[in-house]
Order: sequence, then C-alpha cells, then structure tokens
Amino acid sequence: MAKSPPWGLHWRSSTLFIVSTVGIGLFTDLFLYGLVVPILPFILQDRVSLPQDQIQSHVSALLAAYAAASVVCSPIAGIIADRLSARQTPFLAGLLALLAATLILFLGQTVAVLAVARVLQGVSAAVVWTVGLALVLDTVGPENLGKTIGSIFGFISIGELAAPVLGGVVYKKAGYGGVFAMGFAILAIDFIMRLLLIEKKVAAQWKSLPSDHDQDNSTQQNGDAGDTEEADEEEPLLQKEDEQNFQVPEGQHKLIKALPILYCLKDPRLLTAQLLALIQATLLATFDATVPTEAQDLFDFDSLNAGLLFIALILPYLLLGPVAGWTVDRYGTKPAAVAGFGYLVPVLVLLRLAKAGGTTQIVIYCVLLALCGLGLAVIGSPSIVEAAYVIQLYDEANPGFFGANGPYAQLYGINSMVFSLGLTVGPLISGGLKDSIGYGNMNIVVAALCAITATLSFVYVGGKPKILKRR
Repeated sequence: MAKSPPWGLHWRSSTLFIVSTVGIGLFTDLFLYGLVVPILPFILQDRVSLPQDQIQSHVSALLAAYAAASVVCSPIAGIIADRLSARQTPFLAGLLALLAATLILFLGQTVAVLAVARVLQGVSAAVVWTVGLALVLDTVGPENLGKTIGSIFGFISIGELAAPVLGGVVYKKAGYGGVFAMGFAILAIDFIMRLLLIEKKVAAQWKSLPSDHDQDNSTQQNGDAGDTEEADEEEPLLQKEDEQNFQVPEGQHKLIKALPILYCLKDPRLLTAQLLALIQATLLATFDATVPTEAQDLFDFDSLNAGLLFIALILPYLLLGPVAGWTVDRYGTKPAAVAGFGYLVPVLVLLRLAKAGGTTQIVIYCVLLALCGLGLAVIGSPSIVEAAYVIQLYDEANPGFFGANGPYAQLYGINSMVFSLGLTVGPLISGGLKDSIGYGNMNIVVAALCAITATLSFVYVGGKPKILKRR
C-alpha cells in the first residue's frame, strides 16, 4: 500500500516556505549573535564578577571563540551534509546547538561555561549557513540563486541591525530575562518552521503532487519556448563551457577522492569567488567595528545613537538586495562584482569628509554610509552565485565523482569558513589601522583592497574577458 503524503505537503515543500525557513534560520543566527554581544560586558561584570580591567579582554576572547568554532566547523558541516540523504537533519541539529548555547548563556556563571556557549553558537552558525545555503540552491536552482540570495541577505540584515539596538533597550528596561525571553521566542518560531519543512526531493516521492520547482520549471520552459533568443539573454551564467576544462583526471590522490572539492580549489574563478566573500565580510566587520567609535569621536554618540546610524548603512542593502541579485542572474557575476567593488573605492575614500560637528555633519556621515550600503547590496550575491556555477560545471563534467548530492554543502562550508575569517580579521585590521593612521587613512587602505578585488574580478569572475582571451 502506498504511503500517504504528509499533511500540508504542498505548502511545506513550496519554494516560498523553504526559502523563508532558511531566511528565518539565518536571521535567528545573526539576531541572537547581535542580541548577546552588547550585554556580554554586563554578564561578565554582574554575574561572573570580573574586575573592570579584565572585561574587554574576555569579551574579545568570547567573540574569538565564536569565530574560531565557525571557521573550524564550517567545512566539516559541509562534508557531513553532502553525505546525508536529507539536509533537514543537520539543519535541525544546528538549531539545537543554538538553543543549547542560548540557554547556557542565560544560566552561565563562569567564563568557562560562557566560552562553551559561544563555541556552540559558532558551531550552530557553521551548520546553519552551510546547510541553509545548500538547501536554497537545491530549491531554486542556479538560475535563480542571485535574486534569492539578495532577498535573503536583505531580510537578515534587519536582524543584524535591530539586534544590538533591541538588546540594549530591552536590557535597560527588563534586564537579562527580557533579552533572553526575546531570543527564545525567535528560536521557537525558527524550530517550528524547520520541523515543518519538507525538501523538494523528499516531496517528489509523491508523484501525484508535483513540487513548485517542477511547476516553475514547466512554466519557465513554456515561456522560453516562445522566445529562445530572450532566454539566452536572460541566462548568461548557463552558457556552454568547454567540459574538458572541468574534467578531473584519473588517478587522483586519496585525499582528493575523499574530499573531491579540494581539486576544484585550484580553479582561479573559484578562488576569486572566495576572495569576494572574504573582502565582503571584512567590509561588514570594518563598519561594525569602526562606525560606533567614529560616531562617538565625532558626535559624542552613545551606543544607542551609534546603533541607529547603521540604519543608513543597511536600509539600501535591504531595499536593493533583491534587485542587485536579479541583475546577477540576468547579466552575470562579472558586471556586479567589478562595478560593486569598483564603486566602493571612491565612496570609502569620501568617508573622511565627515567632521566633528552637529546636525549637518551627522547628515553628511549618514549619506556617505548610505552610499556605502548601495555598494554592499551590489556585492552581496556574486561570490555565492559564481562559486555555485563553477562547482556546477565540475559536477556536470564528472558524473558521480562528487557523490549523489554533489559538493554544494562542502562549497558553502568553505564559503562560510572564509566569511567567518573575514568577520574575524576585519575588526582587528581596521581597529589597528584606525588607531595608528586615523579613520580616513584606514578607509583608503580598505578602498585599495576593493580596487584590487575589482581588478581580479574583471580578470577571473565569470571567465576571462574577451579582451584578455585575444592575447
């Protein structure tokens, strides 16, 4: 007797619900991270009773524990996820780690216990980002990845923006209990959505109920049949490539056979895609580390007012993220990467124009931050889309070499590791430069990194440009 389909199969396996669940998962990770960071000094002071002169060093150590755990566990999470038949299992496991981390942070009374909680939080971040992005790719396909990632990143930026502000306000009004109650409420919503999720490949067992992805493909194929030329223009990423360039020779080392994605890492396009992720994360971390202190120096802002400045930076990201992602799907990764990083060069240099003063100078600084937010929106998608496309070419050119699920979770594990590395080194580099050469000169150094990244993107992202192929 055939197994009856589960309740709500259609909407639980729909593209909208799966992408929304991943978005909520990433939102929860960033929100809880940002929610806890502002109150860590108070936890160490009030609950652990650390001397004042030791608080800053312990806060830094706890932040480093989170980043280190994420860096180490991201590739491991990718390997495990690609070898499992379903992505939902590790996705739920990551949430359980986050729940345990939040509970330990709420109850912890010693530095060692708090460190364990931060490590668990880092493990959860590694799993959620790695498995979540792989699940998005499984669901929407590479042809829609750009706009989907752009939409998700725009949404989760709200969590990144709101968490520190809400954490500070709620802590002031309701104490630790209020802050963690808010965190547990979001975790409950996240858990319910992850539990309800049904992957499309699981839903495909019930043939009588075709998945939305099948219907989307059918609709797209019917529409494309009427205008082949237009379809070719809309899918620049899917142009035919020479398969020989992506075939893996026989007789590979045992390590390559065990972790075949390592072979792909010698591809300059894939390496450049990872560089984009590294510089993107470094930029985000640089803003996080320097905007509050610069606002305090220039305008004598407190932590709440400094947090509100991030609205100017993140609002353009939220509004333009989906549009920027659509342009990546429409025109390819090279234009977005080159234009985005190239645009950021002069805008970063112009940040030095803001001076100490009143409302006029605050407005100037907010406008400059908003201009930076436009650039961040443009560079949000190219790294992930380019990396996925290159890996797709290797996967198609070597059937079975990467396993039944392909190496996509491994890819996003590496991407998450690189991104976490950028979030780790960004504050260290920018903070050191700001202290030694000043805020304006620090931004010149960051702008130079963007210029180098734009140049490498022109050469490698999306393949070599025609002007270089002729030589």
